[in-house]
Amino acid sequence: MIFHSDRGTQYTSHAFARLATSLGIRLSVGRTGVCWDNALAESFFATLKTELVTRHHWHTHTAARTALFEYIEGWYNTRRLHSSLGYQSPV
Repeated sequence: MIFHSDRGTQYTSHAFARLATSLGIRLSVGRTGVCWDNALAESFFATLKTELVTRHHWHTHTAARTALFEYIEGWYNTRRLHSSLGYQSPV
C-alpha cells in the first residue's frame, strides 16, 4: 500500500514515517511548491467520490470493499475513458 499526501507536517514527521513503516505502508510525499504532484491522486479520488461513494450506502465494510474493487477493476481501469490517455481506458 502507498500513502500519498501533501507536505503537511503531520505527514512528514518521523513518528508518522515509523508508524507507516511498521504497518508496511510506503510513503509518497509531494515536493514543496509542486502543485501537480498530487493531481493524479486527487483527480482519481474526486472521480471515485462523485461516481460511486456519494451515490451509495453500504451496510458492511466488506460490501464497501467489494464495491470499490468492482468500480476500480471492473470500470475505472477497464472501460472508463480517461482524457489524459486520449479518451481511452488504461487497459
